[in-house]
Amino acid sequence: MLFTDRTDAGRRLAQALGHLESRRPVVLGLPRGGVPVAFEVARELGAPLDVIVVRKLGVPSHPELGFGAIGEGGVRVISDEIVRHAGVREKDLVSVERAEEAELLRRARAYREGRPRLPLKGRSVVVVDDGVATGATARAACRVVRAQGATHVVLAVPVASPDTAARLREDVDEVVCLATPSLFSAVGEWYTDFSQTSDEEVVALLARASGGAVTAEDVEVDAGGVPLAGDLALPADAGAVVVFAHGSGSSRHSPRNRAVAAALNRAGLGTLLFDLLTPGEEVYRANVFDIGLLAGRLADTTRWLRNRVDLPVGSFGASTGAAAALRAAAAADSDIGAVVSRGGRPDLAGADLSGVRAPTLLVVGGDDTTVIDLNRQAQAALHCENRLEIVPGATHLFEEAGALDRVADLAQDWFTRHLFPGQPHRAPRPGPSRADHRPEPRPSDPADQ
Repeated sequence: MLFTDRTDAGRRLAQALGHLESRRPVVLGLPRGGVPVAFEVARELGAPLDVIVVRKLGVPSHPELGFGAIGEGGVRVISDEIVRHAGVREKDLVSVERAEEAELLRRARAYREGRPRLPLKGRSVVVVDDGVATGATARAACRVVRAQGATHVVLAVPVASPDTAARLREDVDEVVCLATPSLFSAVGEWYTDFSQTSDEEVVALLARASGGAVTAEDVEVDAGGVPLAGDLALPADAGAVVVFAHGSGSSRHSPRNRAVAAALNRAGLGTLLFDLLTPGEEVYRANVFDIGLLAGRLADTTRWLRNRVDLPVGSFGASTGAAAALRAAAAADSDIGAVVSRGGRPDLAGADLSGVRAPTLLVVGGDDTTVIDLNRQAQAALHCENRLEIVPGATHLFEEAGALDRVADLAQDWFTRHLFPGQPHRAPRPGPSRADHRPEPRPSDPADQ
């Protein structure tokens, strides 16, 4: 069994957990990768969602060997046998626990943004991760949950090694695992897309699940008579909405776009992620690079969105989606207020670049040298306000630690600056490599009137 991504895995796992709905469980996701899976499970079961933050206590001389774990609420689970065999002294135990407790509390506060931890005493609890290899973290989490008063503990994962799944049954009341392949070496092998989940995405998913911050719904976009699947998220006080155009070979489930969208939601921006092509159209590879087709879909989708919400609209494009966003923004009737390109191919917009009026931010990884050159060429053809930001050390997919967070930060600043006119915004953070261009005012420019 192969999963497309964590969203797909969560939806399939939720179907296998339907029998728990009558128990009214609490769903806990192991950060970071387990939270997107747990979000889908909680939504299907109509259950509250929280994180289960645990920290392993490692033997000082061999940190990879855990002698116990701690959780919130002062819960500690210690293996006396390992402590004895490893010769862990009491003062070392206290020192390790104190350091890990500080980090545990920091992470818990950051993920919940001030919301209280969900009480587990007397509740059925489903602990969710995106998969387990050794099972050490999952085992610690389940033991902590039990110590926090849960009466029925279920461990739910999409995939696990057979031996680990068998061992974990000793610690919980039930293990629900969709696949236990005999040839198992790593969880990521069983996902088409196993990109890193960011802290920003964890925070946003928890906020959405709390019911107060963001309203999310599955929608069917009418793109000029063509129905396309989409995900619309609107904060209660949304000041604008950003439409995402994914790149070649991707979809609305792109974990990178979803991570950026989560950060924008936290900043008060709505987001619409949708599939540019129908399943039947995706079969023909040429459609993925048909910028005219993609730009038309984006323009139609933007009009559909404007009929649904009366808010300023921006576009966020990745790879070929960036070219589609810029070509759509160059249309005479376009009212797109700002464009951000992540690792994009704006050069594919060709002659239409000169017609773009929306302020445009181009973000490229510092190690993505070919695409940097293409973005510089495209920037030279733009006559609108624009900027090129290069993220040092980042490759094309921004998979390096902190790289995608930097993209999200830049996008948030650019959109709030240009889509929230008259409202205060954060000053842009000067990156280590940035090139700005503001066109000289022409007599017909609004700036002269």
